Amino acid sequence: MKPIRRSLLMLPLLATLLTGCENSGTAYMVDGKDHALILVREQRFFWSDEIDQAVVVSRLPDCQRRVAIWPGNPTGPAMDVYEAGYRLWALNQGPRWYLASTDKCMVQDWNDPPASPPGALVGTFVMRDGEMQFDPATAPGQ
Repeated sequence: MKPIRRSLLMLPLLATLLTGCENSGTAYMVDGKDHALILVREQRFFWSDEIDQAVVVSRLPDCQRRVAIWPGNPTGPAMDVYEAGYRLWALNQGPRWYLASTDKCMVQDWNDPPASPPGALVGTFVMRDGEMQFDPATAPGQ
């Protein structure tokens, strides 16, 4: 086999090795299928412990925006979602806090969060059995 042909045959194998291990999007459905907060996670290379993350705020047809947030790792960390106002949520992932608004269609770092969460826990994005999922909070007394 000629060296060039062998090299061309190796390209698909190389491409397979360079693809990521995780590429997921998990939603907290706020108000039906058109209103959601979505956590997107993408691992670019299988050998990397860093997972690119983004939050998508979506309230169709008026709002849909994807905003990159700080990277995660293969096991998470989990992200808690709290009610923080009208179409506003506080997101907490490890030491990081974010504010997500489907009214203003924005996500931003929250650099000076209060000592306690601003509202009720809605649920948590959590890694379970190798997949990210959204676990709704249970109401007190349930």
